[in-house]
Amino acid sequence: MIVGIGVDLVSLSRFSLNDERFINKILGDDELLLFNERKSDKRKLEFIAGRFAAKEAFFKALGTGIGVIPLKELQILADEHNKPCIAFKEYKVHVSITHTEQDACSFVVIEK
Repeated sequence: MIVGIGVDLVSLSRFSLNDERFINKILGDDELLLFNERKSDKRKLEFIAGRFAAKEAFFKALGTGIGVIPLKELQILADEHNKPCIAFKEYKVHVSITHTEQDACSFVVIEK
C-alpha cells in the first residue's frame, strides 16, 4: 500500500560548499563520507542539493513536513546497485534523484 508520494526541486545556487555548518546539519555521518568521496566541487554541490531535495520529498510523502526528525538522521545512502535508498522504520522507500546544470530534483514513494 502506498503511504504517500513526494517531489522536490531545488536550485543548486541555494547551496554553498563553504557553509560547513549547513552541510553538517543536512548530511548524516555516512552521507558525509559519500559527500567527501566526490572529486569535484560540482559533484559535491549536486550531492548536497540532491540529498536535500530527497529529504524534502520524503517528508512530503510522509505527510509530516520537515522537523519530525533531524535531517541528518534521515540518511540517503546507496544500495548494492548504487541506487539511492532510505531506510525508515517499517516502510519501503523508493527514491530517485536527478540533476541539471541548475537544479536538483527528487521523487519519493513510501510503501507500507
